[in-house]
Amino acid sequence: MDELLLRSLIPGVIGVLVRRGADFAAAEDAVQDALVEAVRVWPDDPPRDPKGWLVTVAWRRFLDATRAEASRRRREEAVEEEPAPGAIPGRDDTLHLYFLCAHPSLTPSSAVALTLRAVGGLTTRQIARAYLVPEATMAQRISRAKRTVSGVRFERPGDVSTVLRVLYLVFNEGYSGDVDLAAEAIRLTRQLAAAIDHPEVAGLLALMLLHHARRAARTAPDGSLVPLAEQDRGRWDTAAIAEGVRILQAALARDRLGEYQAQAAVAALHADAPTAAETDWVQIVEWYDELARLTPSPVVRLNRAVAVGEADGPRAGLAALAEVDGSLPRYAAVSAYLHERDGALETAARLYAEAARKAQNAAERDHLTRQAARLNSRPQ
Repeated sequence: MDELLLRSLIPGVIGVLVRRGADFAAAEDAVQDALVEAVRVWPDDPPRDPKGWLVTVAWRRFLDATRAEASRRRREEAVEEEPAPGAIPGRDDTLHLYFLCAHPSLTPSSAVALTLRAVGGLTTRQIARAYLVPEATMAQRISRAKRTVSGVRFERPGDVSTVLRVLYLVFNEGYSGDVDLAAEAIRLTRQLAAAIDHPEVAGLLALMLLHHARRAARTAPDGSLVPLAEQDRGRWDTAAIAEGVRILQAALARDRLGEYQAQAAVAALHADAPTAAETDWVQIVEWYDELARLTPSPVVRLNRAVAVGEADGPRAGLAALAEVDGSLPRYAAVSAYLHERDGALETAARLYAEAARKAQNAAERDHLTRQAARLNSRPQ
């Protein structure tokens, strides 16, 4: 089974069902049923038109569910007759569905979660990890969101800020997780930037390009993680960096600073440094201070502690870290790094091992395990 193909078809199939009259929640349920059927059938009998096959099966599942609901008899009459078979229009509904999912009846967090699950193709576990909440909590949130919009026609586009949040989380999952969605997030953000003149849309696109430019250098040939300070900067995509910086500068010139522009400014400072030693950490701390004013995210304070440690020394970094919630992912890893720089090697080794146990993917876990082993094997 080509899971990437299946995932890429989901938005288009949902879009067809919504245009035919299905409400979003029912359409998403029907498409999930069709995907399960595809996993069962396709290995032995692959269809010539995968999207058309999914649309046909999902539409039938939707009709079956509609007939089973006595309270929806009037809608049943409207959708009773199945459209004649034929080619499915080659229309990209993905960005449109992102806007429709930002429904006014949903809170922004629920709208983001629903979109990531239904349109982005992420699992509940992956979404929970992005939100820093337990998987069971996220499952309940998604279920409530689907109940809220059940029977609702998604006809009015939702809030731009919610769509940006979805695209940001999709990119982060693709960049650092086990599902490659980064390129898709960049593609959709480009579409959004072409359609909407908004400095934060430009800021998000710049941020994505600047991070994606370093992707080839983030892993070694054996798949192991390469920290930013150790990356071969000759492997960075200079064209993507130049484009990201140009987009960011134009956005900042409009003097409507937002969190994505501030994050992109930090990424641009890293990209601008010829070597890790020449990074302008003082200015990076200043941008993190701006970010902290713009968003209450604890991850911002965690990253700021690292920057303070580089700008003002490890003890200053540890003092900044003391103000951060210790239960955050990567807290132990940051603490280990700052303790190592401060010369507390035994403490650092213990913290690296602790961080490895809490790591969210195999590459990160292996890197932290090697860091702990390196310190534990040092001459006494």
